[in-house]
Amino acid sequence: MAAVHPVPILCSGRILIADDQLHVLQALELLLKSHGYATHTVTDPKHVLHALQSNQFDVVLLDLNYTRDTTAGGEGLELVSQIRALDEHLPLIVMTAWSSVDLAVEAMRRGASDFVQKPWQNRQLLEKLEVQVERRQAIQVQQRLRTDELQEAREIQNNLLPREIPALPTYEIAGTTKPVRFVGGDYYDVVSLSPTQVALCIADVSGKGMPAALLMSSLQAALKPLLEQFLPPRELCRRLNRILCELTPVGKFVSFFYAVLDGEQNRLTYCNAGHNPPIVVRADGAAGELNAAGAVLGQFPDWVYEQSELALNRGDRLVFFTDGLVEACNPSDDAFGEAGLLQTVRSCSSESAPDLMNRLMQAASDHCAGRFQDDASLIVVKAV
Repeated sequence: MAAVHPVPILCSGRILIADDQLHVLQALELLLKSHGYATHTVTDPKHVLHALQSNQFDVVLLDLNYTRDTTAGGEGLELVSQIRALDEHLPLIVMTAWSSVDLAVEAMRRGASDFVQKPWQNRQLLEKLEVQVERRQAIQVQQRLRTDELQEAREIQNNLLPREIPALPTYEIAGTTKPVRFVGGDYYDVVSLSPTQVALCIADVSGKGMPAALLMSSLQAALKPLLEQFLPPRELCRRLNRILCELTPVGKFVSFFYAVLDGEQNRLTYCNAGHNPPIVVRADGAAGELNAAGAVLGQFPDWVYEQSELALNRGDRLVFFTDGLVEACNPSDDAFGEAGLLQTVRSCSSESAPDLMNRLMQAASDHCAGRFQDDASLIVVKAV
């Protein structure tokens, strides 16, 4: 390999060097430390992933040939794939003394950032490292900015959800949401309309992440002034649908359920715009669905919505939910389902609405081992 000569490149960064030849490691350490780099070395490819999981590095400098496969680079290529699966952005420079165009192409195809042939030229290697360190640091800055932006978006979205659930005599009401990402496309609200009436609504925007969150924000902005007009559920859904048809991109839509709970008359008046039918479980355990069918919002501007009514009695429970709750799957792809939801509700007949809500979320989480595939939201109402 080339002798070590000073070159006018000074940088800083943390480099993981993986090579099974001690003299190569020593030469690379001497070269890189003299140019401001911190280094960590491993001689066994089995230790590379452990080092990456235990420490932060700016670049990996990886030999492709080890004792198991000294010329073909197979063991090193496996490591390239494993490293890229662990961190898709970590710069990775591969080295081999048995280089070929095919091996270089395969390493790059698997995710290597660059390629160096042994014996290396010091200037060339340092220049490649400098480029990759700068790339890594730029990515980290972008990631920090994105994380800050997402955190701010999460706080804004949380402020759109109810901070307190309004009280209603003889009824307990509780609600919660669990976004699968920083921000989500689920929405729920409980709004006081009068001392004896509350509006209950739950919605699910198609898609996930920021696009769904932005459309959810548009839904909330359009809904708020409509709530202040004390409209019947079918009329509110009709007007909301007309507004969202002008705002919703092609291929996107919103499922929405809206109801007015009258605590004095013990009656729920509701309209379902393509949403999962809420479940009512009576005090004696009998169950049914609230399925006044209507089209999703944002697709059909002239749709005429209908509404229905439900009489409630002491001990009855209502569960409004988004599909992220019932579609939470275990490793065998078995969904929690309406059956799991109904079983949980029936087993908790004496629970308060907040406790039942927590039990339902926990049951779904236990079913999917905490790995929800979609945003999950829930409103629970209990007549007491």
